[in-house]
Amino acid sequence: MLAGRAARTCALLALCLLGSGAQDFGPTRFICTSVPVDTDMCAASVAAGGAEELRSNVLQLRETVLQQKETILSQKETIRELTTKLGRCESQSTLDASAGEARTGGGRKQPGSGKNTMGDLSRTPAAETLSQLGQTLQSLKTRLENLEQYSRLNSSSQTNSLKDLLQSKIDDLERQVLSRVNTLEEGKGGPRNDTEERVKIESALTSLHQRISELEKGNGHGELGDKFQLTFPLRTNYMYAKVKKSLPEMYAFTVCMWLKSSAAPGVGTPFSYAVPGQANELVLIEWGNNPMEILINDKVAKLPFVINDGKWHHICITWTTRDGVWEAYQDGTQGGNGENLAPYHPIKPQGVLVLGQEQDTLGGGFDATQAFVGELAHFNIWDRKLTPGEVYNLATCSTKALSGNVIAWSESHIEIYGGATKWTFEACRQIN
Repeated sequence: MLAGRAARTCALLALCLLGSGAQDFGPTRFICTSVPVDTDMCAASVAAGGAEELRSNVLQLRETVLQQKETILSQKETIRELTTKLGRCESQSTLDASAGEARTGGGRKQPGSGKNTMGDLSRTPAAETLSQLGQTLQSLKTRLENLEQYSRLNSSSQTNSLKDLLQSKIDDLERQVLSRVNTLEEGKGGPRNDTEERVKIESALTSLHQRISELEKGNGHGELGDKFQLTFPLRTNYMYAKVKKSLPEMYAFTVCMWLKSSAAPGVGTPFSYAVPGQANELVLIEWGNNPMEILINDKVAKLPFVINDGKWHHICITWTTRDGVWEAYQDGTQGGNGENLAPYHPIKPQGVLVLGQEQDTLGGGFDATQAFVGELAHFNIWDRKLTPGEVYNLATCSTKALSGNVIAWSESHIEIYGGATKWTFEACRQIN
């Protein structure tokens, strides 16, 4: 009985399969499957086939979803990177992509490898640079207020006219800075606009400083002599001072100065002397996280100076070509010495002596990352090695202190550029 029912079931299943399609499948093999008696054989067979097809479709859809998910994640990562880059472009104005190149001998550049960056922008973020420019404007306003007080005591129509003109220029500069800050906040700034703004403000600051200096002299302040300091408030590649006089050929020297800085990392380059064919003829530099160094003909000695504490410090370096012997003094006390620093190499004449910047080319090629930030005064050079007693007299502001016989600190010997300021001030008064 059961065998007969199974046979009929197989026959019915075969008929269903043959009736469901008109295609010729060739030789056919029948497979019998036990199903409940009350079940529709054809519907059960079709349902079984549909389930397999549905399962296959589900697997394909799942694979497609996984692939699309991976694509979306990849696109999100790309969007994030682009957004980050866009944010950097809006918040930072920099055109010098090679400023971080490796340098031999610590923080110095290889001779001849430098790039003239006089037209480039500082690597300082634009908003910070503008804030520092605002501080420079404030210092100029303070000088102008001092002149105004003087003019009240010494009334002069010419003085009042000049004062009003300078005040107008300061107001214009403040508006330019404010406008630039607003532009940056709106994200509309760009490298080209930054360059144009920097050139305009630099030119205006230089002009303003010169007019104030002339006004100070015209109001009876007279020549400052050696009673002044230079201030470099920004780490830029356009603020500097140039010594009008060059150096002679020297077989020994002593260079001394007062420095005040709290810049980090590194106070920068207090001075550099370049000659044709050698940009690092004589350089004092503290760049990055390196210690301060003295370079002579591109040869290096590391110095024991620690001066970036925001206080005035007096430093001296002596050197003789014989065996390249050198000594370093800070605040009147010898802190280091050595030898074999460019032995038997005389300092060459007819070069360019710059304060506040490191030269990569003769008189130029400045790099903002190596600029000096702070105050500098009483820069003197001798063509001999000073004695410890003579150095001590300089550091203690003794009346016996000597002036340099090669370069003496005098207002008439210095030209300033790019908004660096010159103040009626004596460094010695600040340490007493």
